[in-house]
Amino acid sequence: MTLIAATAAAALAVTGCAATTTGGGGTEGETVTLDYWAWGTAQKPLVDEWNRTHPDIQVNHTDAGGGSDSSAKLVTAARADSAPDVALVEYNTLPAMIVAGVAADISEHVADIEADFAPGIWSQSTFDGASYGVPQDAGPQALTYNQARFDELGIDVPTTWAEFAEAAAAVREADPDAYITTFAPAEFGGFAAFAQQAGAEWWTVEDGEWTVGFDDEASVAVADYWQDLIDRDLVRAEPLLTPEWNAQLNDGKILSWPAGLWAAGVINGVAADMAGQWAMAPLPQWDEGDSAVAFQGGSAVVVTTSSQHPEAAAEFAAWLAASEEAARIQIQEGQYPASLLGQELTLESDPPALMPQQTDYWSVAAEIAADTIPDLSWGPNVNVASSAFQDAMSAAVTAGTPLRDALTATEDVVFDDMETSGFTVTRR
Repeated sequence: MTLIAATAAAALAVTGCAATTTGGGGTEGETVTLDYWAWGTAQKPLVDEWNRTHPDIQVNHTDAGGGSDSSAKLVTAARADSAPDVALVEYNTLPAMIVAGVAADISEHVADIEADFAPGIWSQSTFDGASYGVPQDAGPQALTYNQARFDELGIDVPTTWAEFAEAAAAVREADPDAYITTFAPAEFGGFAAFAQQAGAEWWTVEDGEWTVGFDDEASVAVADYWQDLIDRDLVRAEPLLTPEWNAQLNDGKILSWPAGLWAAGVINGVAADMAGQWAMAPLPQWDEGDSAVAFQGGSAVVVTTSSQHPEAAAEFAAWLAASEEAARIQIQEGQYPASLLGQELTLESDPPALMPQQTDYWSVAAEIAADTIPDLSWGPNVNVASSAFQDAMSAAVTAGTPLRDALTATEDVVFDDMETSGFTVTRR
């Protein structure tokens, strides 16, 4: 992504000079102290273990929230040159962090661990040959489903989206109060992953010129697929994780969730009494025989341009993502590690609490992770796209207008924002 790299280099030249010239370990005998912003249950035990085993580099952890909230805070802090040394950033917001001059190029510090990651995962934090972070966890899409209810209703686990639609109809016929899943209009990341699995690329860049295409053929086909299921009352069209949705889930009336591998932990958090009833399978395929899937979630550890100790910060980032000690903590806390070592260690681990009976859970997860789509790119204004998508898609569901029109509306907002921001941009 040439323009991202060029813009980031310019930003670094202006805001990050100190970060590139200050030593990583401090003076001899001095303890380096790093600030780390990250969310999630795994982060505190990770930092505690690092501090226990690395007395010369100590880390202060702050939970600054996840997703767009954390990214917005990072941009604000970086502009004031007060960002933390290290931060967790979701893959889809990392390009925006590079363009904003928040994430530093740490290629020289992490080149020796590239082989510890599958190419499709390593590429999530690498742009135009430069590394701006180290992948910590991965969230390729899978199908988490209520195995007990599927068996009770005589529903086979679908392997294609065509079979999924047939199963949706069979669920409604067998139990008129039940739905196979929910279409959540505000789930930008979920729909993006469905579209990417179908071949969509919402942002591309070549020779400094961006192209946006949210209503391309693949994305429209995905929108029309879900439109058909909504129109036939075969899926619920509503937000996820509301009290009402949670109650339906616990009552066995919502039978699956196509989402990142993290879904098992989320469901267990709202329906712990259902442990043993659920299972995980590969995501249905748009084209039979094409098992590739996209990420829905996942994050990288970045060193910021505000850091006065970039070498030490990069050492900490690499340990978080690639060490055996960190991987074991991630697995214990329910994260799926991004590193190959971490994924191998899952094979020695118990299945998630939601599906203790599924002894092949981690081996299936490893097969899915190995088949993620490589080199997917995100644009510099994902936050704008996400907000526009949520507004347009929610309005379409409420008004009963075509979902494909919401994609066009989203593209209009994204295109105008990029043009106003000074990018050279065209429509696909």
